Amino acid sequence: MKSILLATTVLMGLSSGAYAADVISEAAPIAASFDWTGAYIGVNAGGGFGKFKFEPSLGTGLDITASGFLGGVQAGYNWQSGQIVYGVEADFQGSTVKSSISGFGGDIETKIDWFGTVRARIGYTPVDRFLVYGTGGFAYGHDKTSAGGGFSFSKTKAGWTVGGGVEYAINTNWTFKSEYLYTDLGKSTFTIGGTNLDITDKFHTVRVGLNYKF
Repeated sequence: MKSILLATTVLMGLSSGAYAADVISEAAPIAASFDWTGAYIGVNAGGGFGKFKFEPSLGTGLDITASGFLGGVQAGYNWQSGQIVYGVEADFQGSTVKSSISGFGGDIETKIDWFGTVRARIGYTPVDRFLVYGTGGFAYGHDKTSAGGGFSFSKTKAGWTVGGGVEYAINTNWTFKSEYLYTDLGKSTFTIGGTNLDITDKFHTVRVGLNYKF
């Protein structure tokens, strides 16, 4: 009789434990994976560096170091399929990236005072909330060159850009990113002192950004 009572008690305890485990399992919230699909807007800041090429029609071309700060805004849209994320992004930057050279009777300074890009993005999420991506597309910018004697020349130029980055979802709406881009805005030509001067703008940018996803 004692054996039967003991066995019954053990079985009831096991059944109660299993039932309690089921209740806890059903009640506990399940963390949902982050979905990158959707529109977003954000801000960014960073620096630019590279070499602007100065090529006079008479003489030897020079690669002049350029550097400066930049900051701006971006907006885009992502679609996610499994662990693949693809989308489009546009950004616009204010810039102090510039280079200068002494010659032609004075100092010549070339500055990219603003530029922007329109790019495709494709990435992979190795773990939830973390995105690694490549990007590339169209670039445009405003090149302003000034020299002694009040001479000034400016031109809006078009080119291309390519790069990559990483992005992390802090929570449902906010993401943080770090990004590198190489940008080539091509060549512009102006005449100073009776001599043609070609200036080619190629530069690197490294920036961090914060996005709000809708």
